[in-house]
Amino acid sequence: MKLNIVLVEPEIPQNTGNIARTCAAIGAKLHLVYPLGFSISEREVKRAGLDYWDKLDIEEHTSFSRFLEKYKPEENNMFFVTTKGKNVYSDVDYSKMDEVFCLFGKETKGLPEDVLKKYLDKTIRIPMREHLRSLNLSNSVAIVAYDIFRQCDFYNMEEISSYFD
Repeated sequence: MKLNIVLVEPEIPQNTGNIARTCAAIGAKLHLVYPLGFSISEREVKRAGLDYWDKLDIEEHTSFSRFLEKYKPEENNMFFVTTKGKNVYSDVDYSKMDEVFCLFGKETKGLPEDVLKKYLDKTIRIPMREHLRSLNLSNSVAIVAYDIFRQCDFYNMEEISSYFD
């Protein structure tokens, strides 16, 4: 299983740093779609994932349209994570997929409405109580990513024996 985490125009450097750390920990590829609300050389991004940047597989894209041209949603297992998602993220069976793309939008606006409408059947959401706007972006990435790997029996992840053994 190859997991791709795609951040479309992220705005908060600490979130991106935390997501980079999660991606390094699980072996997911991180895609950053410009424009970013910060420079990836900024202190806040580096501090959040400082000791993980050298273990990170990262690809940068100049625009969302270029990303979609390169990795065509119609041809890939691509899921658009949004509070307006048609499907619950945990109801999708990822276990038989060789590669998965999970796209997350910017913190203040999410993913573009026209894209969500076009790919409505590929939208997923994390259930929440009513009247809440959304979860923190880095928490959302961790929830979805770890469930995907759970469904795949934590494929390619190290099993660590107990400290007390």
